[in-house]
Amino acid sequence: MIEISDSSPHKAMAKEMLFSFDNEANSETSNPLPIQCHSIRSLILVLLVSLLQVAWVRVDTQTILSIHHNVITQNPRISLTYNDHRSWYLHIRDVEESDRGWYMCQVNTDPMRSRKGYLQVVVPPSIVESLTSNDMVVREGTNVTLTCKAKGFPEPYVMWRREDGDEMAIGGENVNVVDGEVLHITRVSRLHMAAYLCVASNGVPPSISKRVQLRVQFPPMLSIPSQLEGAYLGQDVILECHTEAYPASINYWTTERGDMIISGKSLSSS
Repeated sequence: MIEISDSSPHKAMAKEMLFSFDNEANSETSNPLPIQCHSIRSLILVLLVSLLQVAWVRVDTQTILSIHHNVITQNPRISLTYNDHRSWYLHIRDVEESDRGWYMCQVNTDPMRSRKGYLQVVVPPSIVESLTSNDMVVREGTNVTLTCKAKGFPEPYVMWRREDGDEMAIGGENVNVVDGEVLHITRVSRLHMAAYLCVASNGVPPSISKRVQLRVQFPPMLSIPSQLEGAYLGQDVILECHTEAYPASINYWTTERGDMIISGKSLSSS
């Protein structure tokens, strides 16, 4: 039987698996055991047997872990306990990804009998920063590629979306989500300027995301709500001009002669 003992605040994802000697020897369990890497403090493999010599073996490396009362492996995370010579416990503390694989218990009957079980160690996703895009500034009209690389086990699912929830104009279509590690934008425009989220998940909590700010440079655009204003002599007047640019433009007013108008100063005509 496989039991999970967890002293951390995380919940174990599998509780037990029974090794039975009622059937043919050397059969394998059908379902792997998912174990949270870096969360499970102790994995206990339990074999219920009578007073016989019991051994635990790591199948893929052909490493003998224990023989009866003695731990053979030099791995300090592995220990052995037993109860009334009927229940044998192989303890693996601080489970690591390298512990993933097949384990076999053997009993020295004649002929020898054994059972195998697969330990599946699952790992929550993480972002590979060295292979993932950072904030960028690009010119309007250029092509942009945002890349997000994630690792974990099972292999994470990666998607891109805008942080503000707006649709993205990608390939002539408006979409909310782009699946995959790469987000490619052809002929980027100022409308693409936003914060983008790369989200990675693999069913092992927590999911993780990275925020990438895309800034698009474009020249100033001017709009004047009213191109003709009238006022009485001595009356105050406000002239309004709207500008749009990135980076922000430096705006000023001039007279028809090209003289700069300083805000707050009176202007006389001749």
